[in-house]
Amino acid sequence: MSWLNWLTPRPKTVKTKAVMQESQLFVADVAVRVIRKPIKHLHLRLVPPDASVQVSAPLNLSDERIRLTVLERLTWIKARQAVLATRAVPAVKQYVTGEMHYYCARAYRLEVIEGKGKQRVVLNGDVLQMTVADASSLEKRAALMDAFYRATLKAMMPDLLAKWQPIMGVKVNDWGIKAMKTRWGTCNTRDKRIWMSLMLAKTPVECIEYVLVHELVHLLERNHTPRFHALMTQFLPHWPALKQQLNQSARSELML
Repeated sequence: MSWLNWLTPRPKTVKTKAVMQESQLFVADVAVRVIRKPIKHLHLRLVPPDASVQVSAPLNLSDERIRLTVLERLTWIKARQAVLATRAVPAVKQYVTGEMHYYCARAYRLEVIEGKGKQRVVLNGDVLQMTVADASSLEKRAALMDAFYRATLKAMMPDLLAKWQPIMGVKVNDWGIKAMKTRWGTCNTRDKRIWMSLMLAKTPVECIEYVLVHELVHLLERNHTPRFHALMTQFLPHWPALKQQLNQSARSELML
């Protein structure tokens, strides 16, 4: 290489992140929201509250391939949308005395106490007692209930992790609790971090354990392959029944 080549500035390679692309398709009479992003596989889901169809697809996947995938599941999509259309819209919680709230799969009567005490929610026998400031807002009361649910799950997690990580031969680097509308849990396999849904505090303890095992299995098998299901059966043989129980909870007043 000549000295001139050494002196001539070389063009810099600039790496740019792929930008998500959003569009809409119609398959028969069904509107489909398509989000293309840097992923390997297509994912189809029904988005609450109206069960609208959303597809996440690889950037280079054609519209025709997406249409074919939706067509293959069109009967199931319409059946699910029909079921959801017949359901009454759940009433918005007001967090007032006498209202019923679920905790660990059991309904408790809410008792609201207004005053100057510490603002919190505690379980007292068959009653959930919520202490709030005078004339507190709906948002503040909802936040207090969420904090109660969050504290419950945070207290459970260390013991559950201590039980299951040695059995499964995995170890998470981090975990947390957050509000999720469409998932019970998620797992970042690269960072070995799992998130558990805040709403799990309303469900049976055994269902919370099922979700944790599910997410931990993702550290052994990233996708829902036959190997993934085999591992689930190995560690938690009755997981299909727990999954069904959890799904029934989501469809019932338990999640309201």
